[in-house]
Amino acid sequence: MADAAEDPTLFTAHALPSDPRLWPTVTNAYLGTRVYHDTLHVSGVYNGTLGDTHRAVLPSPLNVRLEAPAGTGQQLTETFVLDTNTGTFLHTLEDPSFRAAQRIFAHRTLPHVLAFSVSLARLAAGSRPVTVHLQAAFSPESPDMDLRVGPDFRGARYLYGHTLAPELPGGPQQEVHMLWTPVPPSLTLGEGEEDRTWEFLTVVGGSQAEAQTHLTEALQLQARGALHSAHAQAWARLWAGCGLDVAGPLVLRQALRGALYYLLSALPQPGTSGYVCHGLSPGGLSNGSREECYWGHVFWDQDLWMFPSVLMFHPEAARALLEYRIRTLPGALDNARDLGYQGAKFAWESAGSGREVCPEDIYGTQEIHVNGAVVLAFQLYYHSTQDLQLFREAGGWDVVSAVAEFWCSRVEWNPGEEKYHLRGVMPPDEYHSGVDNSVYTNVLVQNSLRFAAALARDLGQPVPPQWLEVADNIKVPFDAEQNFHPEFDGYEPGEEVKQADVVLLGYPIPFSLSPRVRRRNLEVYEAVTSPRGPAMTWSMFAVGWMELKDPRRAWDLLQRSFANISEPFKVWTENADGSGAVNFLTGMGGFLQAVLFGFTGLRITPAGVTFDPTCPRGVASVRASGLSYQGNQLDVSFCEDWVTLETRARAGPWAPPLEAELWPSQARLPLPPGKQRPQTHPVGRGSDPQRLPLPAGRTVSFPRSAGRIQRSLPQEADAASSAPRTSFPRRWTPAPEPAGRPLGTPGPSAP
Repeated sequence: MADAAEDPTLFTAHALPSDPRLWPTVTNAYLGTRVYHDTLHVSGVYNGTLGDTHRAVLPSPLNVRLEAPAGTGQQLTETFVLDTNTGTFLHTLEDPSFRAAQRIFAHRTLPHVLAFSVSLARLAAGSRPVTVHLQAAFSPESPDMDLRVGPDFRGARYLYGHTLAPELPGGPQQEVHMLWTPVPPSLTLGEGEEDRTWEFLTVVGGSQAEAQTHLTEALQLQARGALHSAHAQAWARLWAGCGLDVAGPLVLRQALRGALYYLLSALPQPGTSGYVCHGLSPGGLSNGSREECYWGHVFWDQDLWMFPSVLMFHPEAARALLEYRIRTLPGALDNARDLGYQGAKFAWESAGSGREVCPEDIYGTQEIHVNGAVVLAFQLYYHSTQDLQLFREAGGWDVVSAVAEFWCSRVEWNPGEEKYHLRGVMPPDEYHSGVDNSVYTNVLVQNSLRFAAALARDLGQPVPPQWLEVADNIKVPFDAEQNFHPEFDGYEPGEEVKQADVVLLGYPIPFSLSPRVRRRNLEVYEAVTSPRGPAMTWSMFAVGWMELKDPRRAWDLLQRSFANISEPFKVWTENADGSGAVNFLTGMGGFLQAVLFGFTGLRITPAGVTFDPTCPRGVASVRASGLSYQGNQLDVSFCEDWVTLETRARAGPWAPPLEAELWPSQARLPLPPGKQRPQTHPVGRGSDPQRLPLPAGRTVSFPRSAGRIQRSLPQEADAASSAPRTSFPRRWTPAPEPAGRPLGTPGPSAP
């Protein structure tokens, strides 16, 4: 293993940060806490009604600190390590005679289980007992739950109860049942013993039977000595299946590893059956008690900022996130009705029911752009997976069509401009409220409606004529004199904005922009974006400058994100001054997109995944492994001169064979699955547009160029048959990309 000082996967310190919020999180898809924190949270368990809804606090038996024996003195070395390879936090005390180590982890394959262990080992000759103390402050109380102590089960203590107030008036109160191993005040390595390990379990379920079942599973692993090794092996399999790394500055490599680790921690292990997702909140499951980290609510952060990376690395989890939106559609329909509109208005802040639970009405009423982010997530998933079952049978179509109905009922026709207007909204820039024609929101309206119409055709559903009428005629503000998009009607250049807003047009929002307009938008809004804004903002500026092939400027802006990463455990804060939500998954999601989609130029389109790689300053190469596209698992790597693509596996015989079409030559390179020696092809701008056959199982390398990964097409295919099996309108089908092409995913034309 590399020296910890140089290893981007190990985050090491000899003291914990003074601010406990910045201590590392211990999380899986069902349970979450921070190390040495007195509370834990359970996915989907909220207390409080509507605007008072927040994650319910459960007391944490995991809050145990290891203390050194008396008399160890100055020779004692104390180390804290977050090991992202095994998903484990390790606290070590060591002097010349002994080593004491505490491991804390949220079990990867048993998501109802949190655990810690303490190991003692002699390092010098002798047989005297070695005793370490365990500092615990557990109290079976909660401000959010009526808890009672029940009978022990298999040596574990038992606590159960229910939340105090339901999310909806008259609704059910949620039950929680917890079993945990009692923790003694000290542990002793006896005379003659060389080493010994003790393990302590915390198990949570929605019923007594569920908690007992999962405790029994954990005890069986424990009896085989495999409790931690099963967890660590699951993390090893996960990392073997996906990754994102660069040959570049250690600070960048650590930031990427930390962000991907914390995001993956919030998701189930691939292949997990029966997983029910309750959404991803900005601070993750480890945070969200009342008055902290947005109370554990689900925002657009999930759909716009976290979802694209989840989709590429873990499409099963991406589907689960969409299923959360499907499950909460009834609440979204009620939200729209309450506001006097048709269709569905997804909550700005959502919990279990989908009803609006934002404590402040203005945001829930005006930040309707969340609807467009929700549909965009469904759209990316559809193009990336072709999972028609989700849309035909599992409710995906209901979400997309209900949002389209909302948009059509929410716009107003302006006869003077002969355009549809969207009045009285708040854009992502929350410094401005009640504005008309937010360009970001209106472009999302276009995108939602055009995707809804295209999806309807694929599913054999009728297309209401109003959908495309509104999409084609909604106002998209543009200042032709100054050649930029005003944020809304009446916006004056120089007005401060809170965060990324207009610069989201082009990426991640599909909207075609000329390089001149893209550059001007970036320049105008970079100058006025608040330095006090949230962490994800500068990542999107970096993506824009990568599109414009200005890697120096992209790197300068991406580095601003590092101010939101707290050492030594790479915990993100919402704001650069350390305030706001922690551990801020939204900022991590934006940062990951800057590399996964910015450096590589990857874009998910109806016709395939386009690429246009650029190495920023100081980065020699980039590798993204385990990317998913239509049942194929891909590795993509590139350096200044070469691109290498490999299809490492297919999910089954239904997964189509892939090829890479290079631009501008239109050469098509098959991408067969398997690992053998790479084969290189001198495919450059002067190449003939021919198919280059490859023996099965070889990677494909070629001089760096743009192109598209797509379903393999017959050599004699003409332009009509080169479309994917979906039947999107022509405006959705990207043409081969000539030099000087507009930037961004093909979509409505920019002025």
